[in-house]
Amino acid sequence: MRISVVILSYNSGIAMRATIESAARISDDIYVVDSFSSDDTCAVARACGAKVIEHEFTNYGAQRNWAIEQLPMKYRWELHLDADELLSEKLIAELEDLERHGVPSHINGYHVPRLVRFLGRPIRHGGMFPIWHMRLFRRGKGRCEEREYDQHFLVASPTAKLCGPIVDDIRMPLREWVSRHNRWSDAAVRDLLRNATTGRTLRADLFGSPLERKRCLKSLYNRLPPFARACLLFSYRYIVRLGFLDGKEGAVFFFLQTFWFRFLIDAKLFEHGLRKPGEAAPQRRAGGVLASPPQH
Repeated sequence: MRISVVILSYNSGIAMRATIESAARISDDIYVVDSFSSDDTCAVARACGAKVIEHEFTNYGAQRNWAIEQLPMKYRWELHLDADELLSEKLIAELEDLERHGVPSHINGYHVPRLVRFLGRPIRHGGMFPIWHMRLFRRGKGRCEEREYDQHFLVASPTAKLCGPIVDDIRMPLREWVSRHNRWSDAAVRDLLRNATTGRTLRADLFGSPLERKRCLKSLYNRLPPFARACLLFSYRYIVRLGFLDGKEGAVFFFLQTFWFRFLIDAKLFEHGLRKPGEAAPQRRAGGVLASPPQH
């Protein structure tokens, strides 16, 4: 196995160096697809040896699929990262082992767990670890769902799992993190109002892959009463699943990401229902990739 790495970025200068240095430990073919950042993201990426390509951002699914189709990757496997994600030592060791010993010919992709690091602390409770994602797959075997929020890569079976995590290292100030969640809530609302996807999509299956099980549970969540479901989810994660064991950092994370963010989505859905027929929704702000959306 030899791997090409693709990183999406937008105003990610604060995180870019560490991300590329981490990726460079397993690949010499690294691409940064930038959405016309106004900070030093591109300069930092080039200084670290990555190939930088600027492409206008429409949504995450479209940007990822453009990268899959257009980048001149030189290896047969591709690993997709966000600009604030790092490879753990355990994952690097597993990838190096696959490079030395090869991959079974029938395997098309690998599910990789993601570990969130928030305010400097790994969030290991509350159902937050492991969070499985399909990020590593053979060229020509993977494609991203065409949705704005909570999009996943789709890879033809059979697939396997790796144990070492990708670390979602959230280093931005809280004011920026909250601002981005406000924008992500807009994307989530738009997906819910238009039934989320076009084209091929991830099926919901309680007995399927880790991603299919998660999609099934999310569909069950969406059937619960608005507003009440945010309270129930927070109680489940923070109390039943022991999120309180992650200390003060966990308290901030679970309140903002599990309760406030989900409550905000319901509030915006409620606001949409109050609009008069034919009344246009407010124009969304233009912008690029906003780090990694919370696929939790």
